[in-house]
This record gives sequence, C-alpha cells and structure tokens, in this order.
Amino acid sequence: MTFDIQRARRETRACEDLVHFNNAGASLMPSPVSDALHRFLEWEETTGGYETEKNQSQALENVYNSAAKLINCKSTELAYTESATRAWQLAFYAFPLKRGDKLITTMAEYGSNMIAYLQQAERIGIEIIIAPNDEHGQVDLAALRNLIDDKVKLISMTHIPTGGGLVNQAKSIGALAKSADIPFLLDACQSVGQLPIDVDDIVCDMLCITGRKYLRGPRGTGMLYVRESLQPRLDPSSLDQHGAELLSATSYRARTDARQFENWESNCAAKYALGAALDYTLSWGIDSIAERVLSLAAYFRQKLSDIDGVTLTDLGEVQCGIVTFIAAQANPQTIKAHFASHRINVSTSKGSGSLVSFQDRDLTEVVRASVHYYNTEEEVDFVVDTLRQLINP
Repeated sequence: MTFDIQRARRETRACEDLVHFNNAGASLMPSPVSDALHRFLEWEETTGGYETEKNQSQALENVYNSAAKLINCKSTELAYTESATRAWQLAFYAFPLKRGDKLITTMAEYGSNMIAYLQQAERIGIEIIIAPNDEHGQVDLAALRNLIDDKVKLISMTHIPTGGGLVNQAKSIGALAKSADIPFLLDACQSVGQLPIDVDDIVCDMLCITGRKYLRGPRGTGMLYVRESLQPRLDPSSLDQHGAELLSATSYRARTDARQFENWESNCAAKYALGAALDYTLSWGIDSIAERVLSLAAYFRQKLSDIDGVTLTDLGEVQCGIVTFIAAQANPQTIKAHFASHRINVSTSKGSGSLVSFQDRDLTEVVRASVHYYNTEEEVDFVVDTLRQLINP
C-alpha cells in the first residue's frame, strides 16, 4: 500500500515551513489533534471546566478504549497520567520490593529510571543488576538468563533508549521474565506510536506511554498500563478520592482497576486531545507507520554514512526512527545551532539520558535527529546537504 504522504503533510500545518526531525522530543501535532485541544479549551472558556468535562465524558473515556486497541489490552488496565515519566514512577514505586531483592535492568536504561533504582537501593536495600550487551550493543539474552535467580523480583528496561536508535529485544526479554515468573516493567515512551506494541505478545506486566512523541499528542500527557493479574500486588504510593473511596473515619477502599493510579484532577483538554491523537494513529495503522518510519530512518543513516568525518552512534540489530551521530569537524551543539539557522529542528542527547551506555562507549553527547511518517526523503537530503556544508565546506 502506498503511504499517503500528501495527507500526512497536509494535516501537519508547519511542515512546509521547517524540517522537524525532533519527533523523539515532541512531534508536531497534526491539525485534527491540535484542533481538538483548542476546541476543548474553548468549551471550558465558554461553558465551564466541570461542565465541559461532564458534557464530554464519553469522549474522555475514549482515551482508554483507543489506547487499549493500540497496545492490545483491556481499558481497565490503563491509567491516564501527565507524562510517561510519571506513569513509570507510579508503577515502579508501587512495586513491593524489599531488602535483598534484585532488579535487573540494561546498559541503555534511561537516566531518570536509573536514579529511581538507586534511590530504592538506598532506601530499602535492593540490588541493581545491569545486564551486559552483546556484540550488537543490545541486551545479551544469554547473559540475562544467567543473571536470573530466586532473588530477582523485577526486570525493568527501556525499549528504545533516549540516546540512540537501538530497539531492545522486549519480546525475548518478556519471554524470559515470564518463564521465570518475574514481573516485567517496560518503558515504551519512545516506541508506542512508531512501532507495533502488543502487551500480550511482549508479555510485559507494566508499560508507560507518552503522548508528545510518536503519538503526536500534546505535551503533559501519558498513560500507564498495568496487567490485571498484577494490579492486586501493587500498592500506589499515593491515593485520593479518585483512586479510592473513603468509607469512614477509619477506612477506605481502593479501586480495583488501573485508575487507582490516577488523580482526581487532571488536564481534561490534554486528555481529550490525546484521545484524538490515539485515534489519528489508529487511522493510519501502526504497521504502516512503522514501515514508513523505519524506511526513512534507514535512508537517513545511509546518507549520513557517506559523509567524511560523520560517525553513526546507533546500536542494535533492529534500529528505529531515532538517528544519532557525531562529526569529527563539529560538536553536537554547533551542528544543532547550524541546523536551527536553516529551520531544521534536531536535539542533542547527553550522557545523562543514557549515562551507563554513553560511558561504556566513551560518548558525551550526540546529535539526535528523529524522523516520523510525515517527513520525506527530500527533507533528509536537505538535512544531509546542510550538514555537509558545515563540516565539509
């Protein structure tokens, strides 16, 4: 099937005025999503916040149904949050770890997640085990298998790290976790929206999603998936009158679904727009999106590899729409500024995002250029030519 790039660009208002290769930071919202956000805010302005929430209650419920369809789960296994980071924290800090328990993670783990592991190691005395990489720079599955013993109580990893195009083998790791009866927490904030994600196929028990990246939703939106069978084992770090019901002066009853992790108050306009973004993603089809993104990224890498002095820094046998590189002739900040002067948006990734991996590879900072389905081969050519003008004038 031919990808309808004309539609994708027609429904992305700013794409003719700039080259946006910062989709792993925050994508450009498509017009149906942006319009939904503005429409809800206008309703709140003219009708009232509580009244709008009540009038649009069915549409707000759509967030759960559409997300469930996208990742193949029950709507009762999903909670709406203000970010993927918050979703991940809610899951991790609710998990019943105790002194002497082991947690296995990976070398490419996100820096914020590593901080949380270290905090729990200080607080309660858990042991953090970092699984080594194989020759491709992805998790060594044989080594991971050998690390599992009866003290390992959680396997937690980032599917796609923030600082590169690596796609870790979530399905294989999930199978290992399941065979050992160990819960599996997957940070999927970079993968949901650009790759097919099926929580039953991956066999993960908890998963976090962000709206602003490949789902093309508004900032300040996220979701948490918690498998129904695991929910009774988790103890949310905080509850309010949305996550629980006060029964008396001495008792309360927590909800029995994933929404026990939610707050009563939330940004309803952003939630409404996230529902629009999920529906918009579903309208394209995630398989079609993935094929387009991966093909464009592969073309980009091939073009970059032809430039003298440029080194690609992406690892893994499978690589995604995030393309990272360094150049001998200019540092990442100089390249980013040069691109910005030509209306090209990229970001840079420093060691703080993937510190263990960056230290292992003697990297301090890379240019991160992340493509999406509305980007084009012509834009790739323009970015490559612009880079060449800077480093090989």
